Amino acid sequence: MVKPSVLVTRRWPAAVEAQLAENYNAVLNTGDKPMSPAEIRDALNHYDAVLPTVTDTLNAEALDVPAAQTKILANYGVGYSHICEPSARELGMTVTNTPDVLSECTADLAMTLLLMVARRAGEGERELRAGNWSGWRPTHLVGTKVSGKTLGIIGFGRIGQEMARRAHHGFGMNIVVQNRSRVSPEVLQQCNATQVDSVDELLPQCDFVSLHCPGGAANRHLINSRRLDLMKPGAFLINTARGEVIDEFALIQALMFDVIGGAALDVFDGEPRISPDLLQCDNLVMLPHLGSATREAREAMGFRVLDNLGDFFAGRPPRDRVI
Repeated sequence: MVKPSVLVTRRWPAAVEAQLAENYNAVLNTGDKPMSPAEIRDALNHYDAVLPTVTDTLNAEALDVPAAQTKILANYGVGYSHICEPSARELGMTVTNTPDVLSECTADLAMTLLLMVARRAGEGERELRAGNWSGWRPTHLVGTKVSGKTLGIIGFGRIGQEMARRAHHGFGMNIVVQNRSRVSPEVLQQCNATQVDSVDELLPQCDFVSLHCPGGAANRHLINSRRLDLMKPGAFLINTARGEVIDEFALIQALMFDVIGGAALDVFDGEPRISPDLLQCDNLVMLPHLGSATREAREAMGFRVLDNLGDFFAGRPPRDRVI
């Protein structure tokens, strides 16, 4: 029996690539560079499955392939806002993602960012590495206590719930959540969380705000200048969701003029390009999209893609179908 042909758009963990090569006629992107829309269109014409990541832009231009051979886009990652949903539906493509397996590691990183920005860890490391530390003194890099403070979580899905567990049970934080749908009382009770109806209602209550909502057009610039003004003057904003959720120009202004206490970002609008003005903000911690970057999570994501491919080519509904 002829194995289905599969294109993997970036390098994946070795164990996953080995399994792909065993199960399929798999072609790997050994150069590990994002593919252009023209390259994606060519792939859709020649492979039964294409396995994209969040770094691939599968917009209407890239999916403009009327007679595509590809019938499944098995995405490596939870978010799929980089895939044009109307175009995928028009082509009759199945789209899957990889939920669950990265929730804990992404929440770990969000908590790391929260602690770093509160305790000015980025500033301290930069000072130390530059050889500018003159020794301990009572007023040096005084930060903000985390334990017992109020954390607002925007988007209370799997990752948001994991973040709440760490903050509440580990640091005794009070949890306020905003979600596009009602959260069951049982889930809220696990962290003694309170759900509010809107982002505007949440922001003034919180010492820290952590974003865990989907990206895409619906949430683009969800956090804008008006909403940054609603935050407490000393509050901190953490984003491990998608870069486009924050209006970066508005955030830069808020940081430079001390509208908020600080921010910590793992994702950026238009990454890997970073606004030069962000680099000038001392009260900002930045990491290069490391949310799921553990060996355990990245391998589990790949094997989840394999599960979805196996279901699809066996004629079963993939467990993680999103389109």
